[in-house]
Amino acid sequence: MLILDSLLLAPVHATVWAARQVHNAIAQEQAAEPDRITAELSELYMRLETGRLTEAEFVAREKELLDRLDQLSGSGEDDQAQGGTTRPADQPSEPASPFRP
Repeated sequence: MLILDSLLLAPVHATVWAARQVHNAIAQEQAAEPDRITAELSELYMRLETGRLTEAEFVAREKELLDRLDQLSGSGEDDQAQGGTTRPADQPSEPASPFRP
């Protein structure tokens, strides 16, 4: 009976194993996302300093990346809930450091 149970449950076990593999791959990608965004921000600052990027292009792309980073960390929602201040969208940030204070 044990062999028959194993044969009947094999498709279920294979499906669970595949779902776990997909879940692990997604978790690894999500964990690496902040590092990728930080590296992209560093490259963006370098391109601005070397003149390969205009200030307007820099501000637009930086805003996208910082918004994505805030979304991943969840800090943007926490700051607003605690009465913290955020940078207005029309006010550019300082390009002095590749990391947000």
